[in-house]
Amino acid sequence: MKEWLSPAKINLFLHITGQRSDGYHNLQTAFQFLDYSDTLTFEPTQAAEIKLVTAIEGVEHDSNLIVRAAKALQLFTNTPQGVLISLKKVLPMGGGLGGGSSNAATTLVALNELWQCQLSKDELAKIGLSLGADVPIFIHGHAAWAEGVGEKVTSINPDEPWYIVLVPQVHVSTAEIFSVPELTRDCKTMTIRGFLSGEGRNVCEQVVRRRYPPVAEALDWLASYAKPRMTGTGACVFAGFNSQVEAQQVISKLPSDWQGFIAKGCNSSPLYND
Repeated sequence: MKEWLSPAKINLFLHITGQRSDGYHNLQTAFQFLDYSDTLTFEPTQAAEIKLVTAIEGVEHDSNLIVRAAKALQLFTNTPQGVLISLKKVLPMGGGLGGGSSNAATTLVALNELWQCQLSKDELAKIGLSLGADVPIFIHGHAAWAEGVGEKVTSINPDEPWYIVLVPQVHVSTAEIFSVPELTRDCKTMTIRGFLSGEGRNVCEQVVRRRYPPVAEALDWLASYAKPRMTGTGACVFAGFNSQVEAQQVISKLPSDWQGFIAKGCNSSPLYND
């Protein structure tokens, strides 16, 4: 049975340029994938039932983005088939690495093939957007500059360093961070050229620092070795290194009770790289 990868992403920067009348925020960000992935397997069935056979603690079966993605594709294509889905989970939940969105995207891409739906990436992305703003990025499958609520996507090719990613043992609520009054919401609009020349920061970082001390500690520890940054609204933080050896030398000094991993930055998603 074929396995499908569901990779992590990092936000190389994150700006908020305004808040919309519907309450959503207009963003500018750049996504890059990591060669660090959950793994999904799919067993199509003739019965219409969609079942995730791997229980996820704290997440109701029908609320899981994997199940919701499968049902959305099933409804959109009116397919009579169902599927049994298994998940090998390594991406931390609530860490800003996009695990849930990536799982949804992998589900849509895999079932589009296995159910022979023959939808285009653009059609899958429209379904994905109804599940979450980051889902189209994972379907798009290439490092990307994103604007709007994340739906306006342009492929980019930043450097692909080796990253150390630290995983503070806290769960950061995205809704909480975006509701904080002091969050910067009026960033000047930036260009892709400006980003590629080194401009940009994560405007959520200072807000999360003040509310989640373990994130501040991780950022400060990494700052001794490289320029650290938080991904998304946290809690994970990362820094790039020129080689795997250099990254391994640094992470070997990680406090014994901390969690982290090394991964290669990928401009092409591991989902599509068999």
